[in-house]
Amino acid sequence: MSRPPSPSPSPSPCRAWIDGAARGNPGEAGFGLHFVNGDAVEEIAGYLGRATNNVAEYAALVAALAYARKQNVGDLTVYSDSQLMVRQINGQYRVKAGHLKPYYSKALALKQSLDRFTIAHVRREQNRDADRLANHAIDQRVALPAWLELPGRPAR
Repeated sequence: MSRPPSPSPSPSPCRAWIDGAARGNPGEAGFGLHFVNGDAVEEIAGYLGRATNNVAEYAALVAALAYARKQNVGDLTVYSDSQLMVRQINGQYRVKAGHLKPYYSKALALKQSLDRFTIAHVRREQNRDADRLANHAIDQRVALPAWLELPGRPAR
């Protein structure tokens, strides 16, 4: 008995706007993901508990990449207002902070499942939807999606 073929990747490029927020640094933190695949828009948020802003930014990136993989996306462009993270992922800066290295490694591993991946820095004003979602995650303590595995956090 043969298995049905897996669906081919989404032919159109997908776009994701991501943001992490921490109230205090470290402090209560959350992430937001505004994901656009053709005409479909998905908004995802998650509460991280106590974390740094940079951990929250990386959690948003890991969520975007994991969601793209879950949706069998082949081409993803991510927009973030975290210049540090964008430059680290693009290889312009090294990741020196030990607590960020597991998130960085997870993001690099997940991006390998894509045919094409681009990440770009945008100004905060261009990232309002993701910012709103990150703050909503903190305000409402939104549970992390069951499909999301973050470094140092048990899978649900």
